[in-house]
Amino acid sequence: MPTELEELVGFITNPSQQIRLVAIENLVPYSTSQPDVFKADKLVPIKNLKLLVKDHPKIAEHVITILINLSADREVLENLATDEKFLDTILSFVTLPNEPNANLLSMLLANLAKWDAFQSILARKQSPPKELGSDDLVMNQLMDLFVKGAEGTYNKDADYDHLSYLFADLTKHAELRHYFVRKQDYDGVIPITKLKVFTEHKSHVRRKGVASTIKNVAFDVPSHPAFLDEDDINILPYVLLPIIGNEEFDEEETMAMLPDLQLLPPDKERDSDSAIIQTHLQTLLLLTSTREAREHMRAVQVYPVVRETHKKVADEGVREACERLANMLMRDEADAATQAPTEVTADDDDEDDKVVEV
Repeated sequence: MPTELEELVGFITNPSQQIRLVAIENLVPYSTSQPDVFKADKLVPIKNLKLLVKDHPKIAEHVITILINLSADREVLENLATDEKFLDTILSFVTLPNEPNANLLSMLLANLAKWDAFQSILARKQSPPKELGSDDLVMNQLMDLFVKGAEGTYNKDADYDHLSYLFADLTKHAELRHYFVRKQDYDGVIPITKLKVFTEHKSHVRRKGVASTIKNVAFDVPSHPAFLDEDDINILPYVLLPIIGNEEFDEEETMAMLPDLQLLPPDKERDSDSAIIQTHLQTLLLLTSTREAREHMRAVQVYPVVRETHKKVADEGVREACERLANMLMRDEADAATQAPTEVTADDDDEDDKVVEV
């Protein structure tokens, strides 16, 4: 005989909307404590849950929450991430300006990116809502959602912060890195330049995901000249500012620094998360891959910033990253040229390689 919990799972397909709502609301805790109950009968409950994403927004809210939690399971993750019709549904819903569950859908998308084949999203197209002002490429739509969500100017119920985790995971793949450094035809903008402005945003999730995305894209060494060019991507100020505090530099060092770093307020604070600081330091280390980049970073006084960060941040990971970066910048060029930042690895940024849970 079925258990009470199994009977409860069965109620999610009840014709009565009220019964479905009560059942699904009561099932949310079990998506973390007893997830296997949703995998019965060759994932039939998962199939039903995917259909309920289209149900009443309150029911859909609980359904998406359950799917977010269940996507920690590789079998469920594969089922979700490879279901084309399901992906069509959530991608069309997340872009709607009046979608009340857009933030939850953003979290779910971030988790689905854990499945490597999800990188095929790069070729995915759909008609964008006219309010979004994007083109038919889904990646461009997600980028525009993320930008407009920062100030709540698109959907009053969503900030889309967790899309930054999606971007971080996707940029583990070379083809997606290339997307982020290519000017898009519809607006003439390079996608990574849309993200760089959020390295000091108030949202910890947004800062963390953006930092990891920038770091991952920095594995594309041929793009480094554009990264460092003040008239192109110009990434250095946006990577350095989060790791600078209110320390004072001597006049000679200050005058040689990038303009954005020269007139900082006395109450300037570095990022409160040492993991984010470490990520930015690893990005800088990746940018030392070529002699031209190393010489440029020396010229604009990156080393003093690293030196002061090493003094002020009592975190082993940060201090080690500072030491490795300082070693690349301060040693003789003949030695530096033989040392590659091989120990830096790509991030899939959602808290220690775990899926987001709600």
